[in-house]
Amino acid sequence: MPEALRLRIIGRLRTPFADKFGVPRQARLVDLPGTLEMIPPFDQIGWFDGLEEISHVWITFLFHQAVEQGWKGRVRPPRLGGNRRLGVFATRSPFRPNHLGLSVLRLRRIEHESGRRVKLLLSGVDMVDGTPVVDIKPYIPYADAVANARGGFASDAPEPRLEVRFTTGAQARAEELAVPAEVLEAMARLLALDPRPAYAAGGDDGKEYGMSLYQWNFRWQVFDSRRLALVVAIEPFSPQRQERPTSGSDFSPT
Repeated sequence: MPEALRLRIIGRLRTPFADKFGVPRQARLVDLPGTLEMIPPFDQIGWFDGLEEISHVWITFLFHQAVEQGWKGRVRPPRLGGNRRLGVFATRSPFRPNHLGLSVLRLRRIEHESGRRVKLLLSGVDMVDGTPVVDIKPYIPYADAVANARGGFASDAPEPRLEVRFTTGAQARAEELAVPAEVLEAMARLLALDPRPAYAAGGDDGKEYGMSLYQWNFRWQVFDSRRLALVVAIEPFSPQRQERPTSGSDFSPT
């Protein structure tokens, strides 16, 4: 058995997130849609026969933006404020030996054109746009849902930390740009969870942050003393999205 294995990239995810800042820290925290575009030769509809009966799927993907930074045996989980180190295998850090991620997403439907160019329409994504996918498996409730399991430092889902409001100017700009109401609602849910690292939260009053969602860039101010996130500006944003690959790609974790 060789010490190094070669993984095949079977598809790429299209998501609303051009950058990692603001991406939910776990899948399904915010019910945002994404599309998994399969890459030839893995885009034959026959290879998905039966999957339409499944409500959720395991997606194994690559933290491709972390590959060049290597891996670390001990990491500082953002949820612990960056003040405590844990072993990488006790966390979901992207700085893993093989940079593999694993998320359960809801499968909304499967689309294809003449039996090829298969797309899985998903929801609850927690990946940046262009994320490479290396495997798909059905979520099996009786085997995968473990009653009374312990989650350590992340046993409970994060609660909303901030109230979110939009200034009159931001609301007017949203109307001018025809930003859909569901996008504004999704942005509010993301900000309520506070995308700042835990070590950065708690001392900001008036500091401004920004992130992109779909083709819009949002800027907001945080007032920790009032537990408030105030969206102050919305502008068009055109991220450099990766082209859909036309042939299979390889990823070597070594």
